Amino acid sequence: MEGLNIFFLGAGLLLFISVLASTLSARLGMPLLLLFLIVGMLAGEDGPGGVRFDDFRTAYLVSSLALAVILLDGGLRTRTSSLRVALWPAAVLATWGVIGTTVILGVFVTWLFGVDWRMGMLLAAIVGSTDAAAVFFLLRNGGVRLNERVQSTLEIESGANDPMAILLVTVLVDMLVKPGEGGLLPFLRILAAQMVLGGGLGFLGGIVLARLLLRLRLAEGLYALLIVSGGMMIFTAANLLGGSGFLAVYFAGVIVGNRRCHATEHVLRVMDGLAWLAQACMFLVLGLLVKPVQLLDRAPEAIAMAVFLMLVARPIAVLVGVWPFRFPRREIAYMSWVGLRGAVPIVLAIVPVVSGVPESILLFNITFVVVLLSLLVQGATVPMAANWLKVSVPPRDEPIDRREIWVDDRATLDLVEFRVEAGSGAESRHPDDVAAECGGLSVRCVSLVRGGEVQPLRIDTRLTAGDLVWFVAGGEHAERIARLFARSGTDTELSAHAGFFGEFIVDPSCAAGELAAAYGFELAAEEKPLTLGELLRKRIGRRVVVGDRVGIGLFELTVRDVDGEGMVTGVGLKCPDRFVIT
Repeated sequence: MEGLNIFFLGAGLLLFISVLASTLSARLGMPLLLLFLIVGMLAGEDGPGGVRFDDFRTAYLVSSLALAVILLDGGLRTRTSSLRVALWPAAVLATWGVIGTTVILGVFVTWLFGVDWRMGMLLAAIVGSTDAAAVFFLLRNGGVRLNERVQSTLEIESGANDPMAILLVTVLVDMLVKPGEGGLLPFLRILAAQMVLGGGLGFLGGIVLARLLLRLRLAEGLYALLIVSGGMMIFTAANLLGGSGFLAVYFAGVIVGNRRCHATEHVLRVMDGLAWLAQACMFLVLGLLVKPVQLLDRAPEAIAMAVFLMLVARPIAVLVGVWPFRFPRREIAYMSWVGLRGAVPIVLAIVPVVSGVPESILLFNITFVVVLLSLLVQGATVPMAANWLKVSVPPRDEPIDRREIWVDDRATLDLVEFRVEAGSGAESRHPDDVAAECGGLSVRCVSLVRGGEVQPLRIDTRLTAGDLVWFVAGGEHAERIARLFARSGTDTELSAHAGFFGEFIVDPSCAAGELAAAYGFELAAEEKPLTLGELLRKRIGRRVVVGDRVGIGLFELTVRDVDGEGMVTGVGLKCPDRFVIT
């Protein structure tokens, strides 16, 4: 019993230290997931903690369950609009992207390490897929708002590429352990089973869980437990039947998350904490496995492999994969750079160890070095690269908090919270005046918080800087209120906003020919009768997202807003330095 208590104390202490250390992450510019890994390494056998842990099977079990929870949470937060924007390019990257990266990198690794080609390809396959935990965390918490097409493609790819990576690793391990067995036909059969069974079970399981959420009346905390337990059953069932459990649990999360009901908000709040716990535990356990001294054995070669992966193998695979989808070069470059490696490669590196592949510990250590460099170099530069390659879009004025209140099985009220900024359009006004201006009778102020206390609303009430105000307001009304509560932009902020979208705002429903005549740029005869929105969709040739640009001579049209149906609702016009309106 004493040993068990010591184990619990140590586990709690490691997790506690990791959470406290997370406050340093933003200050140091270090990805939080890398911090968890470092804490685990410091607590390990070669670190100050001195904890001896070399149970690869237990680590694989813990990591697989943690990844399932992370993928479930990622699926719950993936909107169907993201699938419409990025499903096919993401699917190509989740299949061809892994294969292409593995082949290109495998040839280089075989030459660099001077090993059998099967061993070289195995090492390449282990690091061939992007990591869902790293991608979800860094893209959603990286402090930058990305072009929706780029972010959705990267997130869906990371959630769906595990089956291909697992399949490649499994086949290559079998080729090393059982030479002479295998072949193309068994490979294709296993791949089909992984995809079809994984996707099918995830879809059916997600529908069942979504219906249960809608019909059951449980204590609030039990809804998330229902989804987690259901997700684990879907994950396990898919694995037992020969499908991909990771793909199944991700698809189940997508189905549940997009069939919103009275329990969805409860599930998302609890799942957020569970996903954090899963990430922390997984990276801590994987960090404990590593002996830092052994990482130095082939460190120069591992660094060269990581550099080749980041600058050659991944970019070529991405370029070939998404070129048919007409992605701009800057978006291709960014998706190539944000091929984040994290827990998945380390977990895959455990497979050769437990399978008895010769020199598998060396594979594990090399993989760990590649992951460390990916998180440190690529992970730390996610916002910088987005701004440099112009795939980020200016932040929108949004509520600081949003709550969904279900008043019936199909009816909801949106509660949104705003802070009054100094110099904003809401300052010194009555909350009801703000509501009337932004939505008339559809908007109502329900609470005013000043100095930490709820204030009664009187006729002479006036908003002051720092007040927190809650309104009942729908989506389009919330955006209007947000613009009114936002601080009036400085000259620098306004200049940056105009520099991205353009100096002029034009109506997307106006005729393109009329705008061309007014500003003096040339259009083809068949394009003149089109509206600006139609012209943009025709020129872009795919589903339009905010930030898409079309150049017409020296002028540039930029999409400012898009509605839920993918229709352009706002366009910015950037003019050359000198022009004359005719």
